Amino acid sequence: MSRLEVPIYTMKRFFSGLTDPGLLRSSNQDAYYHDPKGRFFVVADGMGGHAGGQEASRIATNAIRIYLEEHWETQKSSKVLLKQAFLEANQAILKDQSIHPERSDMGTTAVVLIFREDQHPWCAHVGDSRLYQLRDSKLEQITEDHTWVARAIREGELTVNQSKTHPWRHVLSQCLGREDLQKIDIQPVQVDPGDLFLLCSDGLTEELSDHLIASHLISITHLISITACEAAAEALVASAKQRGGRDNITVILVGLPQSLEGKQSLEGKLEASEEAPPNQEDGSDQEVETGD
Repeated sequence: MSRLEVPIYTMKRFFSGLTDPGLLRSSNQDAYYHDPKGRFFVVADGMGGHAGGQEASRIATNAIRIYLEEHWETQKSSKVLLKQAFLEANQAILKDQSIHPERSDMGTTAVVLIFREDQHPWCAHVGDSRLYQLRDSKLEQITEDHTWVARAIREGELTVNQSKTHPWRHVLSQCLGREDLQKIDIQPVQVDPGDLFLLCSDGLTEELSDHLIASHLISITHLISITACEAAAEALVASAKQRGGRDNITVILVGLPQSLEGKQSLEGKLEASEEAPPNQEDGSDQEVETGD
């Protein structure tokens, strides 16, 4: 049970996802997935050449999706569930590397947000794909980048302003696809009605400051809906492209409206959602009232 007076799973969730190759890249090495039932959301940003990066993000997203779907109803805690899902993704990439030595240097970031019944939402991430939370017009970065510059900032070796132009700002300290994977950050996320979550690849944050990201998100908080989430996702991607679009850009928005509704039987809606899975190429959106 969360700090709210009602379970998290009773909160209606609106969500939309969008990915774009940007203006300079010939391929899109990002991948994303949002569960049709609104239970979990995944963004991954691959690296290791055109083929390698695309495969790494695709493999990781698919492995995480499969593991979560197969173990969602088990008694595993959310923390354990996410850790195992990430380890499965890491092993899936390593297995592919052994079969295709030409992709031995591929890897990927990943950030995942899950909503399970009677529990806080939880987040897990590796790399520099991020989860943000907007509440009361204030944007907070929930995840901490696994990069050389993030460590340098934390240890006082760099300022935030210096990090924005540092040549090592894209050097990851952790990613999926490595035998020595050591750090998977997993944490519970507190939520309130009206909160808005953004999962994104660094193609967005490289071009847009947190202030600009917040301005786009604030514009829809007065009435969070499918249409509003879709419009905000499109606006974020367009804004990143207007400012250079130097990398692939991927966003997922998840909004919780201001009002709460009692738990209802929505089997018909959920079955309909399952018959129409999200389009991960051109963007998609969904409305779901319960996790399960």
